[in-house]
Amino acid sequence: MRSARWLAVPAVMWIAFAPLALIPSTGSGQAYPAKPVRIVVPFAPGGATDIVTRLLGQKLTVAWGQQVIADNRAGASGNIGAEVAAKAPPDGYTLFMTSGSVIAANVHMFRKLNWNPDKDLVAITNVASGPQIIATHPSVPARTVKELIALAKAKPGEITFGSAGIGTQTHLAAENFLFTAGINATHIPYKGEGPAMLDLVSGQIVFVTPNLPAAIGYVQQGRLRALGVTSRKRVPQLKDVPAVAETLPGFENLGWFGLMAPAGTPAAVIDKVYRDTVAALAADDLRKRFDDLGMAPVGNAPADFAKAIRVESALWAKVIRARKLEVN
Repeated sequence: MRSARWLAVPAVMWIAFAPLALIPSTGSGQAYPAKPVRIVVPFAPGGATDIVTRLLGQKLTVAWGQQVIADNRAGASGNIGAEVAAKAPPDGYTLFMTSGSVIAANVHMFRKLNWNPDKDLVAITNVASGPQIIATHPSVPARTVKELIALAKAKPGEITFGSAGIGTQTHLAAENFLFTAGINATHIPYKGEGPAMLDLVSGQIVFVTPNLPAAIGYVQQGRLRALGVTSRKRVPQLKDVPAVAETLPGFENLGWFGLMAPAGTPAAVIDKVYRDTVAALAADDLRKRFDDLGMAPVGNAPADFAKAIRVESALWAKVIRARKLEVN
């Protein structure tokens, strides 16, 4: 089975001086933003979605002269945060940092949602994308992907894996791996990538397929063992870690994180957030930080981002049906 993947669109060059007529203003006539802006993060602190939000938020705080706040609303596989963002006033002062799974997969996995990804949120830009890794505690007697597969086959039902929650990128990456490898394991969902990583570091679960930014520090410190990366090829940040595709030919699973806003947010505000985000992503220091974390900045246009979400949503619909992952 070909795994669902993100088709990144090259970053659009930032126009340094937008016409004054396009600069949005508040009801009082002040240029947007005239007060702090919050970015709803649908997972707990410490995960990749949270990390990307805070790095971008630091840049936008400087650019706008207003504080950009990460508002973590964890739970229900990202649906709690998504609902908070979807029902917020469409004035530009609430934005939403979604992971690919929340916006592209949840609608197919959960039969009942209190928000509609097609009607309640609008795309701004994909901020960054990157692979996951298969990470285990050093005490696990498996040092390669092949050995982990053999361990799962030898101990059916005893291998546990954690995720940021049912239907999240980290869950779907693991399901993709299990399906491709022809093995099974017991899923333990958490309220975010961070809590799952803490239990993995303490040896409470066997493996996690975290996004690279959430795990790379633990791996570099020797607190976790990376068995493989889910990109087609090895990544320079962990050059000694093989790609899963070296064991399971053709395997690939990429994660991504993008900005959205409540439907009805003024087009001029969407355009400003998009252009200022692209400018932030072009900064050498932020690009280096993302690179250190194994992430690639994207910065595609709103229309391109919306189209890519539709394409990915159709792909995940097929995967979810094949794996029978629907939740009542």
